[in-house]
Amino acid sequence: MKKTPLDFTIAVMFTAIVLSFTPAHAAADKPNIVLILVDDLGYGDTGCYGATKVKTPNIDKLASEGRRFTDAHSASAVCTPSRYALLTGEYPFRKKLWGPVMNPSPLVIDTARTTIASLLKGQGYATACFGKWHLGFGNKPNPDWNEELKPGPLELGFDHFFGIPVVSSHPPFVWVEDHRVLGLDPADPLVYGGKELTQDFPEKMLKPAMSGAKAAHALYKDEELGSTLTEKAMTWMRSQHDKPFFLYFATPHIHHPFTPSARFKGSSQAGRYGDFIQELDWMVGEVMCTLDELKQRENTLIIFTSDNGGMLNQGGQEAWKSGHRLNGDLLGFKFDAWEGGHRVPFVAHWPGKIVAGSTSSQLICQVDLLATFAALTDATLPAADGPDSINILPALLENPLQPLREQLVLSPNKEKNLALREGHWLYIGAQGGGGFFGNKPGNHDLGGPGALTFTSETNSDIANGKIKTNAPAAQLYDLKADPSQSRNIIREHPEQANLMAKHLAELHQQPRSTPPFSKP
Repeated sequence: MKKTPLDFTIAVMFTAIVLSFTPAHAAADKPNIVLILVDDLGYGDTGCYGATKVKTPNIDKLASEGRRFTDAHSASAVCTPSRYALLTGEYPFRKKLWGPVMNPSPLVIDTARTTIASLLKGQGYATACFGKWHLGFGNKPNPDWNEELKPGPLELGFDHFFGIPVVSSHPPFVWVEDHRVLGLDPADPLVYGGKELTQDFPEKMLKPAMSGAKAAHALYKDEELGSTLTEKAMTWMRSQHDKPFFLYFATPHIHHPFTPSARFKGSSQAGRYGDFIQELDWMVGEVMCTLDELKQRENTLIIFTSDNGGMLNQGGQEAWKSGHRLNGDLLGFKFDAWEGGHRVPFVAHWPGKIVAGSTSSQLICQVDLLATFAALTDATLPAADGPDSINILPALLENPLQPLREQLVLSPNKEKNLALREGHWLYIGAQGGGGFFGNKPGNHDLGGPGALTFTSETNSDIANGKIKTNAPAAQLYDLKADPSQSRNIIREHPEQANLMAKHLAELHQQPRSTPPFSKP
């Protein structure tokens, strides 16, 4: 029977209706990947890691339905180098990245290098980054914020970027979408230098000062960061139909200033610090609900982690006074080579693939995600890429008894405190944590030896908030026997310390610490 135009129209409409109810890329054999990288979330900041003064039901659900890691680390105790390592699979010390990129900066990642985003894009994934970038833009020391900000995330493999360019405590306090500042008026350009912006909230760092861009700045509302980014991420997820997708959700939470939306203010028992965590938990819940809406929860690997340990800034000190321990029982805070600086929450969730409610004590690092995602998607890495990344997929999906990692280099804020982990040993090449050294409670930079007078923690090298005059020049800890790092035992085990110092020097000389990745 000959089909009429009406028959054809009905067929097209029926097909469209069927497709609208078909889960995204139902025929695809690769899982979606959602990587939630939180800013400054400490090891003890969520319920599943022991917090009692804050409520994190959605994050806790990820853990109860997935696997919680107890010995996972960021490659650095500082945000920019940590993010560099996560995306590239390369230790940040090889790039001489130690502190955060705070001033206008060029892109710190070579666009020729394989990143997680470019790897997955090459495997047919739709890729997007929402949230904090903090890795620079352009290829000049001072990029022109009124022109296209490229190279940037899109030149590293992301199809789409929407987020904040630096950090939520630092100018320019604008949104960037793909290559441009959102809402920028050419008649009112954004200029670094000049009159500072109004200080709306405490703990905003306003140097270097900036001027102009009033319309663009008006679009940026501190208390709407969480809801805006969550809505943008959910909308993008819903738009994906014919490809697996990779969502890099790099939240500005819980970095200071602590500015939750009105409904979360006063919601925790840990001050504004805790309130911000509880808004973060809502954001995680919204992502999970969207996956359920799309019928993609069982086809999605979710990884939830933090770029470094919690920071004992003003908000952190308020939380501490309430009884909330940012980094649990670990010594130190953000910026430190001590465990509190880089041992972070790490939860992997994939129903039917990862055993629900399981834990793993495997030593892993975010620098391992590049090789892991390559293994997951059956991709091949160029021989020069991912020089420090190992495939930890067995730790995610199985739970091997044997260690996957034999060594791990950990970067603090100060180069001299570069640390090496081997088995249960941690070697630090200098005194102190290598991070902040403020000694006055209430100050933003409280940290290092001075912080112990506030926290009442103990370390054998420190007395009255200062390093003892007879303290050893370097540090060695047995983390199995002393996870809180109360005793520096370097004088008791000089052979072990000397061996690890030698290994650390060798790693400095070698171009990579792992064999080139090959398919398993």
